[in-house]
Amino acid sequence: MKPIRLALVGASGGIAETHLGAIAKCPEIRIVGMCDIVPEPMRQRAVGVGCRTFSDWKVMLKAVEPDLVSIATPHPFHPLVACDAMRAGAHVLTEKPMAVEVRDADRMIAVSKATRKIVAVNFQMRLRAVAEEMKRRIDAGELGALIRVLCVEPWYRSDAYYRSATWRGKWGSEGGGVLMNQAPHTQDLLCWLAGSPRKVWGWVRTRFHPMECEDSAQAMLEYPNGAPGYITTSTVEPGVHGRLQIIGEKGGLELAGSELFKISFTPSILKHMRSAKGMWDQPKSSMEPVKVPKGGTGLHIDVYRNLIRAIRRHGQPRCNATEGRKSLELANATVLSSVTGRPVTLPINRAAYSAVLKKLRARKRL
Repeated sequence: MKPIRLALVGASGGIAETHLGAIAKCPEIRIVGMCDIVPEPMRQRAVGVGCRTFSDWKVMLKAVEPDLVSIATPHPFHPLVACDAMRAGAHVLTEKPMAVEVRDADRMIAVSKATRKIVAVNFQMRLRAVAEEMKRRIDAGELGALIRVLCVEPWYRSDAYYRSATWRGKWGSEGGGVLMNQAPHTQDLLCWLAGSPRKVWGWVRTRFHPMECEDSAQAMLEYPNGAPGYITTSTVEPGVHGRLQIIGEKGGLELAGSELFKISFTPSILKHMRSAKGMWDQPKSSMEPVKVPKGGTGLHIDVYRNLIRAIRRHGQPRCNATEGRKSLELANATVLSSVTGRPVTLPINRAAYSAVLKKLRARKRL
């Protein structure tokens, strides 16, 4: 079987090294080109794999005709490169987030359908064994109707992190702060496991970091069945493990750091409410650790292996463009609600968010 010919765009960036490490473990892939406007360390990396280098991705697409393009550029370039790559006949793996604005994600989805090319979004946490076990239990109906969601996810960063690249933390070059860089992983896992909310009340602020964009964000959520949710994330809080709780009327799941716990209600909440005799009675509840079967590690290698299978079998990857859009829409809704001071109903008004982002880029502070 012929190898999958891959081209890497953003080959001088820090995350490109992670991609190259994963690709090196995939004998099915052969790197045929690298592209970046910054020549080093791309050139040294290209020497290591024996491929050509370019400063223009459009030139590279014509010259090497790849089967797959991996995108490791700053976020605003993801839609541009992805759409050009698909029109040139290549599948796409893009780093998260897939775009800055959900309207650009819409365009990527439309081009994917028109060209019949895959767009995979690099949300590797979906491929962690613990996340797969949570998804299996939820899909099997173990939790029942959604009662509540809670997500607390610190992603601490120092000021040195934001000084490490001139595009970080700026509305024009990154399109957001914690919601665009770190929290997409959290938001994607939340949307994958609990589904997309119906309504969002957002609050975003730049509290401590000397940057344009938000370093703290939180949102209250309302799900289609009326269940409430709450998510808080920031880059200002160290030393605390993330926590994700999904509670249903039959029971719940709690992911605390890397440990998974199962919560059980006997009988179910709704059954107990209607059958209990005493006014203070409660269903029997328990919480016990879950032994998670061996599975994915949640690293880039898992994403590439999953994508290779999708390409070979003409299927879909774990996170395709339609799935990848969900977390982006949640992020856009959080910012839009915070700026306007009003709740936002999903799907969001694309034009309204574009107008807000334009103002933020002009104002440069929340």
